[in-house]
Amino acid sequence: MDDRYSSHEMNSNVNELIRTAPLFSGLPEAIVNQATSHVVTRSHPKDRVILLENDWGGSVYFILEGWAKIRTYNLEGKEVTLNILGKGEIFGEMAALDEVPRSTDVITLTPTTIGSIPAQDFIQLIHDEPLAGVRLSQLMAKRLRQVNRRLRLRESDSTSRVADTLLFLAEGQGKLKQQGTEIPNLPHRELSSLSGLARETVTRVLTKLEKKGLIKREHDIMFIPDLAALERIIA
Repeated sequence: MDDRYSSHEMNSNVNELIRTAPLFSGLPEAIVNQATSHVVTRSHPKDRVILLENDWGGSVYFILEGWAKIRTYNLEGKEVTLNILGKGEIFGEMAALDEVPRSTDVITLTPTTIGSIPAQDFIQLIHDEPLAGVRLSQLMAKRLRQVNRRLRLRESDSTSRVADTLLFLAEGQGKLKQQGTEIPNLPHRELSSLSGLARETVTRVLTKLEKKGLIKREHDIMFIPDLAALERIIA
């Protein structure tokens, strides 16, 4: 069963995690406290469906720990991964803003802790705090740039597409470590869906990148020792 905590039961660690979301960056503490006064957190196992397409948007969500994917389907019924979200990232905001059903599914890729706030509290935050609106616009602009970049590379060779997918993950949620930039070592089927390549092709390219020292894989973690070197191989 999922763990659940009311706002009165949240410890200081959860409060701190809520504030890692870029949406709250630089906002007055009183504003953040008000916006998150009704927050609820849940811990989910891997492969748990959090939201389904066509659900109504009663809440906005923040990833506190773990990873999740945004999924839809093409006209042929094939699954397409649109994005991978990590700690601090927000989802569900479009349905809250538009007051329409959700357009994608959200599924956890790892054990994940997610905080949610009522949609009306989110809308009130955007109305009351101009900087929150700026932060939301920046989030939308970043996602649009990422989509545009991936679309431009759709006609590139397989190595370029896999490399760009890894850089996309590093840009979104990479963590700088001694071994390099740390990203999740996602299942090849997820990288396949993100890059638009066959899973076998992704496996072959990853092996080649590892032999060249451009990536290092350790169980659930992948390291990119030199982001610039990886970017230079993109045609």
